[in-house]
Amino acid sequence: MFLARFKITIQYDGTKFFGWQFQPAKRTVQDELEKVISTFSDGEKIKVFGAGRTDTGVHALSQVAHFDLNTDLDTCNLIKALNAHLSEDILVESLDVVPADFHARYSAQIRYYRYQCYTGNNVLFRNQSWITGQLDQSILQSVAETVVGEHDFLSFCKFRIDMKSTVCKIYESVWKKQDKMLIYYVSGNRFLHHMVRYLTGTMVEISRGKFTIESFLNLLNNPEKNVQIFKAPPQGLILYKVDYA
Repeated sequence: MFLARFKITIQYDGTKFFGWQFQPAKRTVQDELEKVISTFSDGEKIKVFGAGRTDTGVHALSQVAHFDLNTDLDTCNLIKALNAHLSEDILVESLDVVPADFHARYSAQIRYYRYQCYTGNNVLFRNQSWITGQLDQSILQSVAETVVGEHDFLSFCKFRIDMKSTVCKIYESVWKKQDKMLIYYVSGNRFLHHMVRYLTGTMVEISRGKFTIESFLNLLNNPEKNVQIFKAPPQGLILYKVDYA
C-alpha cells in the first residue's frame, strides 16, 4: 500500500443534494464522497476538497476534487469500486494520481458554468433548467458581453463579511440557442457565491423588460453589497468543466 493524492472528476445530479459542502444532518456531495472513499481507508476519515462549492440543487458534469488515500487499488479498479458504492446521482468519471502539491480548488485556472433556460413548456426539463418562457436572445447577449474582462462583482453575489476580494476575471460570457433551450455559457478565474445565478436572473429580467441594461451597467461599474436583484433558481446551473495549468 502507498499514500497517493488522487484527482477525481465526478458528475452529479444536484436535485436531492443540499449542495457540495458538508452540512450536519443534511445530504451533501462532499459528505457522501467522503463516507464512501473512507470505506477503503481502514477506518481513517478521508477529507475531499472540491474545485467549486455548488449550492443546493446545482448540478455538475465535471466537478473536480482531490483526496489522499493509502491503497493498493489501481485507478481503474478504484473507479469501479467507488461507483459501485455511490448513489445513482453521483458518477465517478475519471481518477488520476497527481503530485502532492495539487489542490482541486487552488490549482484551478478556469471554471466553466452554463445556465439552462427552457423557453418552451416541458415538465421533463424542470429539474435541469429554468422554465422561463420566451426570451430575447439578442438582448441577453448584449448584456452578457458587458461582463467580459476583470470587474468587481460585489453587486452580483451573496455578500459575506469574510470575503477577501469580489474581483473576478471573466473570459467568456455568451448565450447560445439549442432548439427551445437558451444556454448561458460563462467562464472565469473564480466565481462568487450565487454570482452566476444573479447574473443570469438579472439578464432574464432585462429581456422581460423588468430591468434596464443601464441599471445593470451601473451595478457592474459602481458595485455595492446586498443589492435587491433577481436570482435565477438553482436547477438550471451546471458546473461543466474545470481547467488546470
